[in-house]
Amino acid sequence: MSEAQDPKRMMERAFPTSDGATPMMAQFLELRGQAPLDALLFYRMGDFYELFFDDAVRAAEALDIALTKRGEHQGEPIPMCGVPVHNAQAYLSRLIKAGFKVAVGEQMEDPAEAKKRGAKSVVKRAITRIVTPGTLTEDDLLDARSANRIAALARLATGEAALAWADVSEGVFQSSAVPEGALEAELAALNPAELLVADEDARLASALCPASTVTPRVRAKFDAASGERRLKQRFEVASLDSFGDFTRAEIAALGCLLDYLELTQAGAPAKLSAPRSMAAGAAMAIDPAARVSLEIDRTMAGSRKGSLIDAIDRTVTAPGARLLAERLARPSTDLDAIGARHDAVAFFLETRELREQVRARLKSAGDPARALSRLCLNRGGPRDLLQLARALREGERLNADFARSPRSRPPVLVASQLEAVSLAARPGLAALVQDVERALVDEPPLLTRDGGFVRPGWAPGLDELRKLKDESRRVVAGLQKTYADQSGVASLKVKHNNVLGYFIEVSAKNADALMGVEPFIHRQTMANAVRFSTPELGELEAKIASAGERAIALELEIFEELRARVEALSDSVRAAAQGLAELDLASAAAQWAEEAGACRPRVDDSGAFEIEAGRHPVVEAALRRQAERFTPNACRLDASGEAAARLLLVTGPNMAGKSTFLRQNALIAILAQAGLFVPAASARIGLVDRLFSRVGAADDLARGRSTFMAEMIETAAILNQAGPRALVILDEIGRGTSTYDGLSIAWAAVEHLHAVNRCRALFATHYHELTRLADELEACGNVSLKAREWKGELVFLHEVQPGPADRSYGVEVARRAGLPAAAVKRAKEILKRLESDDTPAAALSDLPLFSAVQAEPESRPSAVEERLKAIDPDGLSPREAHELLYVLKGLVAKDG
Repeated sequence: MSEAQDPKRMMERAFPTSDGATPMMAQFLELRGQAPLDALLFYRMGDFYELFFDDAVRAAEALDIALTKRGEHQGEPIPMCGVPVHNAQAYLSRLIKAGFKVAVGEQMEDPAEAKKRGAKSVVKRAITRIVTPGTLTEDDLLDARSANRIAALARLATGEAALAWADVSEGVFQSSAVPEGALEAELAALNPAELLVADEDARLASALCPASTVTPRVRAKFDAASGERRLKQRFEVASLDSFGDFTRAEIAALGCLLDYLELTQAGAPAKLSAPRSMAAGAAMAIDPAARVSLEIDRTMAGSRKGSLIDAIDRTVTAPGARLLAERLARPSTDLDAIGARHDAVAFFLETRELREQVRARLKSAGDPARALSRLCLNRGGPRDLLQLARALREGERLNADFARSPRSRPPVLVASQLEAVSLAARPGLAALVQDVERALVDEPPLLTRDGGFVRPGWAPGLDELRKLKDESRRVVAGLQKTYADQSGVASLKVKHNNVLGYFIEVSAKNADALMGVEPFIHRQTMANAVRFSTPELGELEAKIASAGERAIALELEIFEELRARVEALSDSVRAAAQGLAELDLASAAAQWAEEAGACRPRVDDSGAFEIEAGRHPVVEAALRRQAERFTPNACRLDASGEAAARLLLVTGPNMAGKSTFLRQNALIAILAQAGLFVPAASARIGLVDRLFSRVGAADDLARGRSTFMAEMIETAAILNQAGPRALVILDEIGRGTSTYDGLSIAWAAVEHLHAVNRCRALFATHYHELTRLADELEACGNVSLKAREWKGELVFLHEVQPGPADRSYGVEVARRAGLPAAAVKRAKEILKRLESDDTPAAALSDLPLFSAVQAEPESRPSAVEERLKAIDPDGLSPREAHELLYVLKGLVAKDG
């Protein structure tokens, strides 16, 4: 193995041994050895995190900061760079986005304590956390409206495979067995920020999940027996049966993920909910090509703006937005769950006033799920505590709003979420909320170390400390008056300096009044003044000097007591946070349905797909902004082929709307099974278990695939995997090769979808020869997009009609695109010859070459244009104008 391939040798080269190193550098190298090889080490030194050796070189380049040197090691200068502690989050964010991991080496003691061991003693430091793309919890490192998942892929020797995933920022912990052939779709649905795999699977994972940070782990970390022990120990159970029925691969994946999370938390237990298994097939599988072409959460350019979620998202909280994204990424296949979600949307659609109240309340709820996670991980602050309490308080107010509403019987899903956010049945949680609201000020600081977040009156001891610290002048003034009265010296002053602390000063002529008199103690005689102290002043000095530190320490104790209570009630808090997100999503879905004129779909166990006046939600929203109207269209399919065709061939000219028609029906299926209403007059959808799409040309040059190769690979996946409950949309299969090859492939694909896959499918094509298959295949039909020529212009009507298109209008589209007139004329001649002869090759054999038929330069004006130029409209009589029209008409006929 070469040095470039051997991590140990790379480490030795980048970070030399500690032989001969200074104590501080020896400590750095020791911590560097404890950190993962692929992580940078942030080494805390006072107000900076410093990086050394190769870490410094890589970080300076990534962050575009100065690379300096600090001393020497083994005769070589030590590269160094650093970032300030107070601004470290911004630099961490940039490093994480650039694909780095960062081990944080914190100071574990005060430098003053280290000095007690000797002047050259090194402050104790330890790695407290390893920051990776999948383990972020800080708001400023995360996208508030998107989940941040870390996943583990376990593939056993038996062929069994499973995925486990967690969102550390929310405490989610789940797993699912992965059926054969479904891995890529499952990874696309999860879209993990970080993916853990066995060493030998790293290349496969990078290919399947190119946007994720792939973290290889040794195969032993995926041992199912070890994983089971780790899970039982972490969740303190004797058996995992109470959590669900897990496969061995799921347990292996869960165990590996748990082990990694504890590694990144420096050995601290991961703060996650109990693991939950998602049954295979519980969600509609959407292949990666479909996710890209349908632009569900991102456009093809990578922007959220212009995507489906951007068009329909009306949520008012970040958790609600994340839940919407999750539902769209993994639409349900559970008819009961889908129906319950539709019931909730319908309820809020019918109760507009209550819906507005709910949305107004939720705007104040913040993000309790992420606040809870930070608090449980000891990364939270006073704002997280107060935000959580306020969110729970809003939940209780929501219950009161519903109790006052005329519609006092909400549907099951809404009622269950209201119960989850109710404090009435949870006295412990209610008491916690009340105490947090009473204990914390209305606008607390972000960090506990800043202090000042406990409300006056909550802790008498803290109030006394603050009184000493903040009102020291008044205390000193009171003592000064007491001493003046006691001594009879009206001019007596209490002063302070850094040498004596607090002291009493009188003039030399008044010194005798205090000399030898208790409680005054002589300290210093000066030319014109004499200084004294008292035991009380000494005590005051000590109290005031330490009051600030003691106040902060007491506030930290109060915070920790409240934080511990939150952690003890984390299950109830997490359930309430989920309830608020569910209520946000249901009310937001109703808001969008009202705005868009969406209807409640009927999702059942049939093979139907009946959409009346369906619309594309994104295109319609874009047209609405331009004050234009979207043309709705129906779509009828039947998997049995009895009530309607199982497969529809869609023809019509380019730009007429074939791709929009295909996409809108796929999006309607996703919306319906996500539990949302759909943009249509009515919709009945037989459950879709898998959605496949091949719409639009794209290559994959990074993996050595041309446009046509990518098209064929995606088509092959569809033909190999689509079952009777699948919905398939295909556009222009076979266009990337020769006409005959492409037509043959498209023909075979149609027959295979119809006879073998037997799935519902929309197949758009320009090969008009395919339309005859509607007469030959029993469950195949034709529809087309209308287009008309009017006054020499092609007009797209965007209406779907039964039957095939009469022609493609391709030459006319080319003319509109700006093809030179001579080329358009030539194309018309060739098309006319091809359409008039059954043998294309023979038809072209005697066709003159382009140069032969180009009789005149393209720029020469026609006879009609020449005549028009010579006309003076103002000088023509009515009779002359009438005669001129006949002349022009004759010239047109002659040119034609």
